[in-house]
Amino acid sequence: MAPLQSLKDSISKQREAISQMLHLALEDVAIRCGKVWGDREALNQILEATIKELPYVKFMYVLDTDAIQKSDNITQTKRIEADYGRDRSQRPYMRQAVPSTEFLLSEAYISLRARRPSLTAIQIVRSEQGKALGFVGVDFDLRNLPIRYDIYEEPSAWRQVKGDPAIRGTVFHQTRTDSPLDLAIQDVTGVMEELITENGVFQALIHFSSSRATIWLYNDPYRYRLLDVEALTDPDICLAYPTLTYPSDAVIPKKKIRAILDTLAELRLMDDMFYLRSSSINIFNGIVSLTFSCDGSHYIPYDEFLDKNISFWIGAATK
Repeated sequence: MAPLQSLKDSISKQREAISQMLHLALEDVAIRCGKVWGDREALNQILEATIKELPYVKFMYVLDTDAIQKSDNITQTKRIEADYGRDRSQRPYMRQAVPSTEFLLSEAYISLRARRPSLTAIQIVRSEQGKALGFVGVDFDLRNLPIRYDIYEEPSAWRQVKGDPAIRGTVFHQTRTDSPLDLAIQDVTGVMEELITENGVFQALIHFSSSRATIWLYNDPYRYRLLDVEALTDPDICLAYPTLTYPSDAVIPKKKIRAILDTLAELRLMDDMFYLRSSSINIFNGIVSLTFSCDGSHYIPYDEFLDKNISFWIGAATK
């Protein structure tokens, strides 16, 4: 599968598939509703017949041009009469402009009753003379949509995220204090290298300031392991995990792990004011993450990371 360009591209692709699935069906419903406009019972019957053909739909209803409901709420199994006359003008899907196609698929929103991510499709209803009478509305839970989703792929480009402004504002008044991990940092990097290259760890998150690490194993990826400084400084910890061949589809080459860990150790100790607080390595997406004392974070491909020197990172941490 080819990588998707961005998260927005992935979302747009799914929205397009949903729109194609619904547009023609709702056009037909709108034509039939236009012929019986103002007749509550006839509108209810049309919606009841239609919803049976759309098993993924949660609610159907008809609104006038002021977004006042002119039918019952129709579900797969019953009518909800209490919603007749409901004012939906302030709901998110009624605040968006309906395009020239006269069909709108709303942005996702949280539903009022179930508090779940939802979508609403709106189709304009016109009279035989072309006058706008109102809308047909269709609500769904996202979980019920019959769309085959592609997995969104995280981009590999360098990204920077600014952190807590309160922390950034006090960075010039702080001084790094040696943590127990700092005092044994060479031992820690040796243990971490062994775990990653020989014991199946594919992601490691190292908290230098609080002297701990969280690891994930590729033969048990759904559970994390928390290692304190005692474990991180004891080479015997490697005996607790099986010896596994370094995965051939890892983006980060095995021989680069030591260099990455050594550079992280340098960044931790590089300056008393600007220093690394935590970092993670993921060998499959090839990204190294860095969170500095100013709370700024970087997500950077491993090869770009290794190309930078300490003076560069002191500058980057202050930006």
